[in-house]
Amino acid sequence: MSAPIAMTRVDQGALRALVAEAFEKLGLTPEDAGIFADALIFSELRFHPGQGQGVSRLRRYQHRITNGEVAPRADWSIVKEGPALALVDAHNGIGTVAAAKAMRLAIAKAKAGGIGTVLVRNSTHYGSSAVHAAQALDHGCIGIAYTNAGPEMAPWGGREGAVGTNPWSIAAPTDKGFPAVLDIAITTAGKGMMNWYLREGRKMPLDWALTPDGHETDDPAAAMKGPLLGIGGHKGYGLAFMTDVLTGVLAGGGFGLTPYADPRRLDVSHSFTAIDIEWFMELPEFEARMGQFADMVKSRALRPGVDEILIPGEQEARRTAAKSRDGVPLDDAVLADLLALRTELGLTTALDPLGPWEGPLP
Repeated sequence: MSAPIAMTRVDQGALRALVAEAFEKLGLTPEDAGIFADALIFSELRFHPGQGQGVSRLRRYQHRITNGEVAPRADWSIVKEGPALALVDAHNGIGTVAAAKAMRLAIAKAKAGGIGTVLVRNSTHYGSSAVHAAQALDHGCIGIAYTNAGPEMAPWGGREGAVGTNPWSIAAPTDKGFPAVLDIAITTAGKGMMNWYLREGRKMPLDWALTPDGHETDDPAAAMKGPLLGIGGHKGYGLAFMTDVLTGVLAGGGFGLTPYADPRRLDVSHSFTAIDIEWFMELPEFEARMGQFADMVKSRALRPGVDEILIPGEQEARRTAAKSRDGVPLDDAVLADLLALRTELGLTTALDPLGPWEGPLP
């Protein structure tokens, strides 16, 4: 096994400022650049770096914008609207920004009538689902966000990709000092974690992906060339299939093999729902009930070798607290690329290292 990947800590505020400045240089409005930067920092704080949901995506977004794959100032238009529903066209704009605005609309509808759902078509990659689901928390709502994606997952019994990772998030407030946030791809893992294992010289679990000829493998190099596998076997494939139904098929957008097939029109579709908790009960009562539920779950007997039962979002809340306190750990390769991009774009925000990240990642 090779040595662990080197990580360097940077200041959260400086990192956010650099990313926002970069997006403005790439053509986004200041408001949209701020939305995008906040989303990437949110993900950088919550996730393991190998999942690739944070600032490492900045270079990829630069390529998509400069290559004309994504329109940085695209229109965002409502195609059809009712009291609780809306259909939005993102016009191949920044998916993260389109998603934030769609969830904002879903929340407004929920506060007016108890629930709001907004579907978005003709969009692009929208980042972490939790970014958008958690947006509802500040408004006393439960948030639900999911999207389709490029066909990286093999259908049950197949050896070629047919549906996407199609990630979901559901966010609900609690009285525990952090919200309950489910944030999962429908695949067992993604190519980002496989690449992390490859760099560390580690074998991966057999249920992550297939080789191109359809065999299970623990070799991440072979898996990078093949399709991903769904969580729970046929159940994950079924969930991913129905996610395409609830997004692309229903919204009149891309689905199955279509998303990302045309680099000039990525054709991704999303769905956002906000549920107003106070339509059902007072918010403090709901939060207390969530706390009671969490206590019930966490009080159960432990399996051998397990120290603690966590509820969804608890580990991510701890990561966020640790990184906010000690500095955000960046893969040294990602930090070097950010500094190179800073020079290329002529950015003025400084990003000075605070020192190495020592010990295991939180």
